[in-house]
Amino acid sequence: MKTALRALFLLCLATPAVAAESPVGLRTATLADAKNTRPLELVVWYPASTSATPELIADNAVFVGALAVPDAPPAAGEHPLVVLSHGYGGNWLNQVWLASALAHRGFIVAAVNHPGTTSKDRSPQAAAQLWQRPADLSRAIDAVLAQPTQFGAVAKTRIAAVGHSLGGWTVLEIAGARFDPDLFSRDCSAHPKLGGCIGYQQMNPAGTPAGKAQLAADLSDTRVSAIVSLDLGLSRGLTDASLAALPVPALVIAGGVPSEDMDPNLESAAMVKRLPKASTQYVEIGDATHFSFMTICKPGGMALIEEDSPGDGMICRDGEGARPRAQIQQQVVALISEFLGRTAPQKSL
Repeated sequence: MKTALRALFLLCLATPAVAAESPVGLRTATLADAKNTRPLELVVWYPASTSATPELIADNAVFVGALAVPDAPPAAGEHPLVVLSHGYGGNWLNQVWLASALAHRGFIVAAVNHPGTTSKDRSPQAAAQLWQRPADLSRAIDAVLAQPTQFGAVAKTRIAAVGHSLGGWTVLEIAGARFDPDLFSRDCSAHPKLGGCIGYQQMNPAGTPAGKAQLAADLSDTRVSAIVSLDLGLSRGLTDASLAALPVPALVIAGGVPSEDMDPNLESAAMVKRLPKASTQYVEIGDATHFSFMTICKPGGMALIEEDSPGDGMICRDGEGARPRAQIQQQVVALISEFLGRTAPQKSL
């Protein structure tokens, strides 16, 4: 009973107090592409018009879920859109806390599972197509824009992209940053223990001339008007010129607890120095680790993960003496909400 009560307490911390007067709907879909070679799992959270009792979504023995009403009718009016990109080896479940919180604040939030780099899909061929990740987000934007009766109407000048870890790299790319595979390979010789270097070598996206060219190409989507990166990786392969000319505002949030494979001084903080000062905001959260931006673990969740995959229980850890993860995430939600509100084009307000 104590365990159940603690889990409920954590859920209440992670869920905005406005939940009762701002219901959230949830719909899922599988998007096919023209060649039907990269089906894309899409999950959309959105402001809803319903009095139905919400259900716990993505709640299990390990992780705390969030409340939503499946297939509820969307609320009237236009809403800003956020597309979410998970990290390498993750999935859309990792940022349920963020999707739910933003939907309660009036955003339509579309999350995807990037083929080849999810927890249940490690296809080497799909993972190597790293340039497809920004395209996945563009496909999500297309799908939501095309179905206002399903997800709600989108304020087309207020489309943002938010990504964690490799997802952070993904949103920089969709905003207009360019990647230089040769630059990154040289840098990894100097910093071989960075997680981005290890994951990149496993995926080998530049293993063929065609892949290398596609990875270095312009992968931007001009519909995206703001981006947020959460403890991103692979930033050291982004070119100075493209970062200096990034055309949209960026909020860069980093976990301040350094580790051998994720040091903010080599990733987020270093990248910010190359971004336009006037349109970039940097926040380093001192008690957050790389995994503080993932779903809250329930009591006993770490042990269950360790039983199944020894060593992976670290995803439940925050910094030594850290606040509860729910409080760290409340800070992140507040930062993102304020940033997206402040950077909204005036004509859409």
